[in-house]
Amino acid sequence: MEGTEELTLEQMAFMMILHSGNARSTIQEAIQTYKKGSYEAFEAQLATAREQLKEAHQTHFSQIQKEANGEKTDMSLLLLHAEDHLMSTQTMLDLTAGLIEMMEQKIVNPNQEG
Repeated sequence: MEGTEELTLEQMAFMMILHSGNARSTIQEAIQTYKKGSYEAFEAQLATAREQLKEAHQTHFSQIQKEANGEKTDMSLLLLHAEDHLMSTQTMLDLTAGLIEMMEQKIVNPNQEG
């Protein structure tokens, strides 16, 4: 991610929280959109959520790269919270996409086993 080398650890953590929080909100909106029957809009919202998560992951990865290059990372509750936020949102995205895919398969072929 461009420009993260000059950010403090706290700023990076807040960026992770911001982007994963945006993704989480978008996923929740997408679920409501799907309930209203708009599958195309749902897919567009999930794509937006994926982009937000990508930003959060890139910020996180840049910090991992710094540490791998010998720059010490001081662990903080804020960083742990940001990582937890990121991973729980990623799980939410994965589960939402998987459940919708299963539901679509049952709608297309309700007698399909598995």
